[in-house]
Order: sequence, then C-alpha cells, then structure tokens
Amino acid sequence: MSTDHYLFPSWPAPANVRAATSLRAGGHSEGAYASFNLGNHVGDDEQAVLANRRQLRQELELPAEPEWLEQIHSDKVIEARADGLVRTADASFASGPGAVCAVLTADCLPVLFCDRAGTRVAAAHAGWRGLAGGILRSTVEALDCEPRELLVWLGPAIGPRAFETGVDVLEVFFENALNGEHMEEIAHCFRPHTEKPLHFLADMYALARAELRQLGIDAIYGGDHCTVSETDKFFSYRRDKTTGRMASLIWLNA
Repeated sequence: MSTDHYLFPSWPAPANVRAATSLRAGGHSEGAYASFNLGNHVGDDEQAVLANRRQLRQELELPAEPEWLEQIHSDKVIEARADGLVRTADASFASGPGAVCAVLTADCLPVLFCDRAGTRVAAAHAGWRGLAGGILRSTVEALDCEPRELLVWLGPAIGPRAFETGVDVLEVFFENALNGEHMEEIAHCFRPHTEKPLHFLADMYALARAELRQLGIDAIYGGDHCTVSETDKFFSYRRDKTTGRMASLIWLNA
C-alpha cells in the first residue's frame, strides 16, 4: 500500500481499530477531480470513481464496501452495515467487525471516534451546519458509552485562516450552545475579520474541541491541517468549487 495516498491518525487507538483519510493523489480521475476522487455525486466520471473505490478497498484491505452516506448536513446517525446500500445520514457507527464507517469531505470536518476497549467506532461528517446542529452530540449518544472512554481524531478540514463567515454562522452556533460555558468557548473560536466588518474567521477544529470537551471527552487528537491551503494533499470545495472528495474511514478488525 502506498502511504502517499493516505493520512493515518496519530492517536493511541487499540490495535484492532483501523482508520485512514484518503489524499487527493494516486487515483484514476482526471481534470478537476484529479485524481483519487471518491465522491460519486460531484460530476466525475462514474467509472473513474468506481475504480478509485476499488483501489481504496484493496489498498486499505477493507473487510467490506464502506457505508457510503448521502450526507445532508444533519445530526442523523445510523449503524453501518456491510450491505452496499446508501443511507441518508451524516454519521455512522459500528459495534463489531465487518462494517466500515466512512464520510466524504472537501473542507468539512471528518471526525473519527473509537472507545478505549476497541469495541466501537464511528465516523461523522461535520460541516459547520452539522457541527452547530449537533452531529457530534448525536454520534457520542449513538456510541452509548462513557464519554471519558472515547478517543476522537479530527481529520483534515478548512483551517482557521481560510474559513470566512458572517454573523449568521456565529448566531447559529450560539443558538445551539449546550450551556453558558460552551457559548463562551464558541465566542473564542471566531476571530473578527480585519478587513470586512461583521465577518469572522472561524476555527472549525476549535469549535469541535469545545463541544467534545463539553460532552465529557478530553482525548482529542488531530486538527492540524488545512484543506484550502494544502493544495497538493487535499480537495477543497471553497478553493476550487468543482473538485473531488476525500474519504475518512474507520473500522474494527476481527
């Protein structure tokens, strides 16, 4: 397997927990989707996407086809299955080997979860709407274990110097804050734009960490990439508009 095609989490997960995020190079797609595009909803050639997905499964030695989701920026979580069907949700979880949890991103934040015992895993797609709307809370609830027993890895997303927002985004996060302390933490995640009044630079990683801490999780890793600025590694919708998607996956080995 070429490690040039993947980013592997640096976290103290149990040995039977496997996880990876695909990078943009090394696949079969061409043009704006060059070359390891795994999204079949972005206008790429269908056969190229299928070839990329076959390559993904072979290189990562996946036990099954990933649970590909129709992502809608919601707080819906489903149980991953190995039946090849596409379900509408923004996160999936598995409590045993055989199924592969997966999310597709190109600036949104992929968040991977496992428990310290190596018995449960989950993958969540956290765009800003889903992040503000509770997708992380729903995923933690679906995993049904003590939050302190969870490990979390924040995959590659738009960085804090690139994510420009308006007041409306800040207001949505405030409206969905868990409590007053969480609201204060949210405020620190938005830095006023120096050249545009009523605009901010938002830190998706900090927003995710703030909520995860409020949920009782302190073992949080990753969150040190920027999909917009690291052009050779990542697809970015904000940068390119027409572009591919990376996959972030997690599963349990038998």
